[in-house]
Amino acid sequence: MAYLDFEKPLEELNDQLEKARQLGQKGKMDVTSLITEIEKKMVEARKKIYSDLTPWQRVQLSRHPERPYSLDYINAISDGTFMEFFGDRSVKDDKAMIGGFGMMGNQSVMFIGQQKGNNTKMRQYRNFGMPNPEGYRKALRLMKLAEKFNKPIVTFIDTPGAFPGLEAEERGQGEAIARNLYEMSILKVPVICIIIGEGASGGALGIGIGDRVLMLENTWYSVISPESCSSILWRNWDNKEKAAEALKLTANDMSGLGLIDDIIKEPLGGAHSNPAEIFESVRKKVTELLEELSNMDSQSRVDNRIAKFCSMGVIED
Repeated sequence: MAYLDFEKPLEELNDQLEKARQLGQKGKMDVTSLITEIEKKMVEARKKIYSDLTPWQRVQLSRHPERPYSLDYINAISDGTFMEFFGDRSVKDDKAMIGGFGMMGNQSVMFIGQQKGNNTKMRQYRNFGMPNPEGYRKALRLMKLAEKFNKPIVTFIDTPGAFPGLEAEERGQGEAIARNLYEMSILKVPVICIIIGEGASGGALGIGIGDRVLMLENTWYSVISPESCSSILWRNWDNKEKAAEALKLTANDMSGLGLIDDIIKEPLGGAHSNPAEIFESVRKKVTELLEELSNMDSQSRVDNRIAKFCSMGVIED
């Protein structure tokens, strides 16, 4: 398991635990009491570390290399029935954006999400979860397909931002995201958006306009990353922790500001520490919300969705 810098006490205890187990196997010694003592210390250390995380530490957790990604959630909550669709019917298929139909019980659902890779080769293949314009156009095509067949939409947001390359801008990155904001606001089917990792800038907003917007406990949602904010304000990355605090980007901050609807609690230690538990929590919440939203007529959903986003922020004459 990979450990973050603030998790060093856990790494040290885990090393002690492994050595104790090896000692018991090789030396034919009874180390049961020693193992029990170390495991108890690990539980106490884990509670202490995760009970008071700073905004920057939550940002680090949201980027943990072992954290589940969109495909992991989709395959888990759709019980392996996910059928992926490809292409924007204009340029190409964007591997950073995935989407397709899957079953949740007896309900067919359109799942869409940004996908990162779990190793160097796959990260390059997925462009590190940074979609190009064709990725957002593919997402919109699939949303319209879901609307045509009256199927709900669930999006999983996890991106450091839309791809900022020159070719992306030439193909209309800004227009593609803006088009999604408009079209998602008037979709007639239920739309649920869940931030499962990083929620950065317009890259996240491009699939983030929904009837319900949720965040996992150790995720962030902001117009800019702490590092980029620090580089703009202080001309270096040294103040990224201060920037993370000032940006108010955590799930608790977003909930307090009324910008999201709910927070899904993660297992102690983060989503990567117990994927099965977080998958079940997400499945339960999505099922609950789909039932709630399906009981509303389509015009009421659209009106409420537009009113919700229009009420955000402050407008002065």
